[in-house]
Amino acid sequence: MPETTPPPDFAGLTLNDIAVLAADNRPPPVDTWHPDHCGDSLMRIASDGTWFHEGSPIGRAAMVRLFSTILRRESDGSYVLVTPVEKLSILVDDAPFVAVEMKVEGQGRDRRLAFRLNTGDLVVADADHPLRIVERADGPHPYVTVRGGLDALIARPVYYEMVDLALDEGADPPGLWSEGHFFALDAQ
Repeated sequence: MPETTPPPDFAGLTLNDIAVLAADNRPPPVDTWHPDHCGDSLMRIASDGTWFHEGSPIGRAAMVRLFSTILRRESDGSYVLVTPVEKLSILVDDAPFVAVEMKVEGQGRDRRLAFRLNTGDLVVADADHPLRIVERADGPHPYVTVRGGLDALIARPVYYEMVDLALDEGADPPGLWSEGHFFALDAQ
């Protein structure tokens, strides 16, 4: 089973530290597990990132981190919790993760952006972890890809930080560089 120790203090990490930790944080190989579907987990991930079981919030952060490591998105867009011997459906209101904090190093093409998720996971925006904006009736919804079709909704305050950085640079269209890749901050 994955370790359930608390994540490191994001503020005290350099982006190089974050990149190493993100690369070392290998979740279980859920894409290689193909058990029969066993039913419903009676779990839901709300759009604010809160995990619920039978309608009650899961209060133990270590449990949420553990469950998040066995989360998989299926080819039909649904979500499941999967182990080598069972697969259970889980309802996800928007994205299964929320990017709650951002760290920035460098400027322009030399910038690196890293995000800490509500589960403690760390993600560096790059070609494999792109940023994207989806326009909806209630406004833009920014996301960063985490792994295997799983996204993190970027929390509104973090998104505003991103927009401020992009506007200060004056790119047209507004956007940000990270790890040598430009990510436009307009809706797709």
